[in-house]
Amino acid sequence: MLPLRKIASSGEIARVMLAVKTVLTSADQVPVLIFDEVDANIGGRVATAVARELASVSTRHQVLCITHLPQIAAAANVHFSVGKHMERQRTVTSIERLDADTRIHELTRMMGAEESSAAARKHAEELLHNAVD
Repeated sequence: MLPLRKIASSGEIARVMLAVKTVLTSADQVPVLIFDEVDANIGGRVATAVARELASVSTRHQVLCITHLPQIAAAANVHFSVGKHMERQRTVTSIERLDADTRIHELTRMMGAEESSAAARKHAEELLHNAVD
């Protein structure tokens, strides 16, 4: 037996924290929860399950989640896109709140699809629709 921080990745620790927060959410007084790398080394149905749990926790707490997975991003009430670029040898970070159209575009991009892909766009729309249900 070793401490969790010595044997688990940051993503695994984030998912353990999500599980604990899901169970203790009604008694927890912390108003804001931040999950970074909660999507590390997962995908598919597991990502959808994590998205559902994050959405559940968000009914009682403010949840900020940094993710690279469209399944998790689609479950958000508000979606921001964060970007970085170099400007005069400095890294500049930007953040943009996405509206309905730009959100579908971003989810399509997150899937790794071409902007013009009708199938990917339809899938992004479906992810959003299913996340609301």
